[in-house]
Amino acid sequence: MADSIRDLLFGGVSSSQLMEAVEPRRTFDDVVLPATTLRALNHALALVRKHDLIFEQWGLAERHSSGLGLAFHFAGPPGTGKTICAEALAYALDKKLLVVRYSELESRWVGQTAKHVAAVFRSAAREDAVLFFDEADAIASRRFSSITAAYEREANGVVNVLLHELESFPGVVIFATNLAANIDPAFERRIRTHILFEMPEVDERERIWAVQIHARKTPLAPDVDFRALAASYPRTGGDIKNAVLKAAQIATVEPGPDSEKRIHQRHFIQGMAEVMAAENVMSQSLFDEPGGPLGGAVGRLAEGQEELRAVLRKTQIIAYLAVGAALLAAGVLGVSLVRGLL
Repeated sequence: MADSIRDLLFGGVSSSQLMEAVEPRRTFDDVVLPATTLRALNHALALVRKHDLIFEQWGLAERHSSGLGLAFHFAGPPGTGKTICAEALAYALDKKLLVVRYSELESRWVGQTAKHVAAVFRSAAREDAVLFFDEADAIASRRFSSITAAYEREANGVVNVLLHELESFPGVVIFATNLAANIDPAFERRIRTHILFEMPEVDERERIWAVQIHARKTPLAPDVDFRALAASYPRTGGDIKNAVLKAAQIATVEPGPDSEKRIHQRHFIQGMAEVMAAENVMSQSLFDEPGGPLGGAVGRLAEGQEELRAVLRKTQIIAYLAVGAALLAAGVLGVSLVRGLL
C-alpha cells in the first residue's frame, strides 16, 4: 500500500510532527561540568570541525562508504547536563537542533515506526541539523534474542533500521541515555564517541549553585553560603536547579513587603530538603517493605492466591478423574450392550 493511501486511511505523520526544532541558545558557558567530561566534549567538537579534513582532504571518504557521520553518546544520571550539552554542541556548530518526539515516532501500525525513524534521519540530513535522541534507551534498547510476540519482532525491526540509518547518516547525531546498559551492543561500534556525564564534585556543585542566580536581580541575604550547600548536598545540577527555584518560591510567600524579601540560606536548605523528599516519594513502592503493613498485606495476598491455586489444581485433578471414570463406565456399558445384541 502506498504511503499516501495509508496516510489517507490511517492518518499520516509529517516530519515536523516527529521532531521538535530548537534554535540553540545555551552554550557550554551555561553548564558546569567535571574536567574530564568537558575535555571529552571539546574533543567531540574538534572531531566535527575536522570532519572535512579527515574524509575529504585526507581521502578517507573514498575508502569508507559508510559511517561518515558523527554519532555521540552522552551517558549519565539524570540532571548531569546531557540535554544542555546537546544544545550547546548544536550552538557551537551554528546548527539547528532536532529533538525526536517518541510519542509521534511510535505508531500502532506494523512497520510504520521504522519508517518514521528513517524519516527523521532524512529530515536532519536535508536541514543540515543536529539530530538528538533524548532518553535513547526508549528506542535503541537491546534486541530480543528469541521472538515470542509480534511487538518483539517490531521492536527488533526498529533497532535494525536505526542502526542502518546511523551508518549512512552524513551529519551529527546525539544519543542521550540514563541507562547505557540498556542500549543494544551494536551501537557501540557505530557511535564514534561515548561521553560519561559524572556526578559533579564539590567545586563544580558550588559553581552550579552560583550560576542559577541572576547576578544583579536576585536578592540574596548575607548569610547565603554556596560552598556550604555544595559540601552538604552531593546532588546533580538538575537537583540544584530545582532546589534554587523552590527556595525562591519559599522566600516569596513569607510575610512582609516584596521589596524587602531576600533568599536566605535556610530557604536553599528547605528547597533541597523538598527535592530530596520528592525523590523519596517517587521511589516508594508497595512491594519495597516486606515486613511493613503494606508489604505484609501483599505477602498474605500472595499466600492466599497460592492456596487458591492449590485448591484449583486439586479440583481439576478430581474432575479429570471423574470424567475418566465416567468414560470408562460408558465404555464398559457399551461393550455389554453390544455383547447382549450379539
